[in-house]
Formats: sequence, C-alpha cells, structure tokens
Amino acid sequence: MHAHHHGHGHDHAHGSATRTFAAITLINLAYTALEAGYGFYTNSLALLSDALHNLGDVAGLALAWGAAALARRRPTERHTYGWRRATLLSPLANAILLMVFSGALGWEAVRRFSQPPSVPGLTVMVVAAIGIAVNLGAAWLVRDGHQHDLNRKGAFLHLMADAAVSLAAVLAGAGMLAFGWTLLDPLTALLVGVVIAIGTYGLLRDSFNAAMDAVPENIDQPRVQAFLAAQPGVKAVHHLHIWPLGAGEIALTAHLVRPDKGDHDAFIDRITHALDHEFGINHPTLQIEHGGGCEHDRHDPAPHHSH
Repeated sequence: MHAHHHGHGHDHAHGSATRTFAAITLINLAYTALEAGYGFYTNSLALLSDALHNLGDVAGLALAWGAAALARRRPTERHTYGWRRATLLSPLANAILLMVFSGALGWEAVRRFSQPPSVPGLTVMVVAAIGIAVNLGAAWLVRDGHQHDLNRKGAFLHLMADAAVSLAAVLAGAGMLAFGWTLLDPLTALLVGVVIAIGTYGLLRDSFNAAMDAVPENIDQPRVQAFLAAQPGVKAVHHLHIWPLGAGEIALTAHLVRPDKGDHDAFIDRITHALDHEFGINHPTLQIEHGGGCEHDRHDPAPHHSH
C-alpha cells in the first residue's frame, strides 16, 4: 500500500507542477495585458517597463509550463531520454528573449530623459500595487522545490524580481504624485532594464552551460572521480562524464578498471545507490573493464588524463 502511494505521489507532484505553472501563467498574462494597457493609456514608461518585465516572466512561465509538460512525455525509440532537456532549453530561450527586451526598454528610457511626459502618479501606483500582489501570490505557489530545479528557480526568481519591480513603480508613482518628479518615470524604467539584464545574465549562463552538457554546478567532478577510484578493487577510472538530463536529473557514465572477477552486479548496485545518495546522480551507467586497460589505450587515441 505504502509503495503504491509513494509512486502515485510522485506522479501527482509532476501533474500539480504543470497545473500550477498553467494557472500562474494565465493569471500573469491577464495582469500583464491590463498593465500594458494602462501603461500606453497613461503614457507611463514605468508601467510599460513593469509590464515588459511581467511579459518576460509570462514567457518564462509559459516555457517552464511547456517544459514541465514535455518532460512528462514518455521516452520514445527516437527520443530515448524523453523530453527532459526541454527543462534546460526553456530557460535559455527565455533568457535570450529578456536580454533583447531589456535593451529596447533602456533605449526608450534614455530617449525620454530629455523631455519626460507628465504621468498620473495615482494610476501608476494602483496598477503597480496589483502587480505586487499578483507576483507574490504566484511566487508563493512555486516556492517548493525551486532550489533543485532550474526551471522552477527561473520562475521563482522572476516572480520575486517582478514584485520588486512593481514596488519600484509604486514608489515612482508616489514621487510623481507628491513632488511632480516626472523624471522618475523613465528613471524607473531604466533601472528595471538594468535589473532584467543583470538577472537574466545568470540564467543565460547557467542554462547555456546546462544545454552544453556541462557538469552541474552543485557537483564536484574531482570528488566523484576520487569516490569511484576509492571503491574496492578499482584500479583506474576512465571516461568519466557527468551531465544534466533535465530538471533535477543527472547522468553519469564511467569505465572502471577492476581486474578481479568478483561479483560485479552487487558492486555496481552499491555504487549506483551511493552515487544517488552522496551526489544526487540518479542516472549512472558504469562499465567494468578487466585487465590494466593497456589494450584499451591502443584503441583510444585521446590520452586519458584529458578527460
């Protein structure tokens, strides 16, 4: 009974993740449309920049939702890993999109400094305040599991940043209302552009590395190598590769030179467990080689130490 329940629970978590993304995406999209409408209507670049930030977010959430849905698709003969890589590619697409947007925003803000139009501060404050509520609510919904999943992390960080950006717009509205500082409008927009660019850079770098099969940040490759080399009977470790398959899934392949003809099955079972437990590597493939690996060297032109 317990085992069955556990399996069901795992599946349910995936399903609810997709549903959560779907709900948040749609709520955010509706709010973004409202905010952009008011931004054009009141001629407020602060509102437009916030709407843009939200749109980047909606794009990110939509990609994350699509990726979470795709990641659940079963592997096929052609896509033997399933579609998990989608959870690594979606943050990459999202980051590139946001970079382009933030540049356009900064450009418009700088252009406006010379002659900022007057903007109704109260409207800006009210609309942006709704944005704070929407974003914090959405961030609260995806808060679980965002430490381990680049996809959710992207969504969570975005939503928190959105709330902060909306707060900046509220403050700009207050300043314009109280003191008539029309410069606050393009200034806020410029700051938002910078915030988007800085935040996106980290996401761009991480998702690019993941897409290029780099060893995940939280894994220390030399430690894994040392761990494998220290296993009983192991004389050498060749061809160690570690790469991300998708959100929270890490693959490893390695050749272990183990001359004695002992029970390799139990040995591999134990290492597989240990790799998952110690390092979070949950898709290892280990190949045992007998002999000192001399003939192996003849076949392989690349020197082993380069791996």
